[in-house]
Amino acid sequence: MSVTTTEPGGPLRTARRAGLIEQVIDQLRAQITSGHWAVGSRIPTETELSALTATSRNTVREAVQSLVHAGLLERRQGSGTYVLASSELAGAVSRRVADARYVDVLEVRRTLEVGAARLAAERRTADDVALLKSLLDRRVSARAAGDVEVTVATDVQLHRAIARAGHNPVLSELYENFIDALHENVRQNVEEHPEVPDENHIVLIQAIIDGDADLAAAEAARFLDEFLAVAELPSGEG
Repeated sequence: MSVTTTEPGGPLRTARRAGLIEQVIDQLRAQITSGHWAVGSRIPTETELSALTATSRNTVREAVQSLVHAGLLERRQGSGTYVLASSELAGAVSRRVADARYVDVLEVRRTLEVGAARLAAERRTADDVALLKSLLDRRVSARAAGDVEVTVATDVQLHRAIARAGHNPVLSELYENFIDALHENVRQNVEEHPEVPDENHIVLIQAIIDGDADLAAAEAARFLDEFLAVAELPSGEG
């Protein structure tokens, strides 16, 4: 008795093979999203993955290529395959904002960070407060010492901590996937506007600690609006 199918796309063996590829994709994706394969690290070779998953190299190659298309992996000629992003959303965001204008990133920051500051003021915990104070102190010290690298790194960590203090997992994930663009945006702000006082961040963090949601939101908007006003000045002005 022959086996027939009403679905297009070939006989049953093709479906089995496709299912096997999906299983390998799921396993590889889990290694990435769990952090076992960190962003920037090189993954095992196709031969090694074939042995680890007990599948053929062709199956592994198709699974890897699927994750390349999804933006999670990147093939580098003569070097291997590397983890590009920790999730499909992160990969999509990274590709979209890679060449984004400075002012466009600022506008997105303003949209996210005003709401994040308000939620943080309403929902911060004692642990959140301790972390915010620590990061603020480190940022102020690094800036006073003229250490741009540490200033930028701690500034990004500080804004990430504010987003997490809102305890909204969707907002936190959106912000995490925006980190690369945020890092470059913060660097440009620090390098091009060294005159901006630490008071901006001090007032923001204190408002969050005090639970003053209106002031936290207003302060988050204020210093980003200052950057936007300068960025949007017509050529030759300011």
